[in-house]
Amino acid sequence: MSAGAALSRLAPAKINLFLHVTGKRPDGYHVLESLAVFAQDEAACDRVTAMPAEEISLSIGGPQAKILQADHTDNLVLRAAALLQPMNLQTGAAKGAALGLTKTLPVASGIGGGSADAAATLHCLRALWQIELDDDALGRAALKLGADVPVCLQGRAMLMQGIGDSLTPVPDLPPFWLVLANPGVALETKDVFAAHSAGLGAGRFGPPQPFERRPDSAADLAILLRARRNDLEAPARFLAPEIDPVLAALRAQAGCLLARLSGSGATCFGLFAEKKDADFAARNLGRAYPRWWVAATAAG
Repeated sequence: MSAGAALSRLAPAKINLFLHVTGKRPDGYHVLESLAVFAQDEAACDRVTAMPAEEISLSIGGPQAKILQADHTDNLVLRAAALLQPMNLQTGAAKGAALGLTKTLPVASGIGGGSADAAATLHCLRALWQIELDDDALGRAALKLGADVPVCLQGRAMLMQGIGDSLTPVPDLPPFWLVLANPGVALETKDVFAAHSAGLGAGRFGPPQPFERRPDSAADLAILLRARRNDLEAPARFLAPEIDPVLAALRAQAGCLLARLSGSGATCFGLFAEKKDADFAARNLGRAYPRWWVAATAAG
């Protein structure tokens, strides 16, 4: 790689098609089972870039940039860089990195934006700093940054179990499209879990329900998903009633097979069998609700 070469990687939205809270460990961490898929269209992705530099720095742009602060306390891009920096100093390939983040995904929205940014940063810096670290070792290190970072490193459909540390690849899913919609409300994951534990709207622990067979179409996928749930949807709706009109608007769109909250919210998704229906629904919602963040994407 030449001295001035820049690396770039997309950080796609992570969507939880179902999410079961199956228990709680003595240390307070919740045990989960979730089917996570990832956006495939740039409209539902952030982007991270990295260039050689003397120091580590971060510049943030994009439509969601104003919400973030470029500091080590709460920015996962810089925390990811700090995680790899001790290994970087051993290689001598580069002293630092000029990092850039184009922030498109809404913040604290249940689609893993910060975790995806961290994962993209780890991929970029491993290459930039020529660190010899295989994917398994990188995934174990990434868990220190958050439960969703290891699955975001994979960037493909995975069954997540435990606290995000147990990942199983999912056999190829049929083609399907998602419309993502967020009402502009930030929801902190810890607050939603606290509401779940307090019994607000839910509070139960459900048994695992992995897919017993591979769905053969988007409609079949929707049938399998209807037999499952997002255990965080009820407490999230309790904390953010703005979620209810989003779900209603998605369900009202022609061709929508299923509408559900993703993760801890407040982003919701509608599942579609046809790209044209998803694109039309996204345009329709964007016109009807100009303050919402809306994107259509293939997923897998």
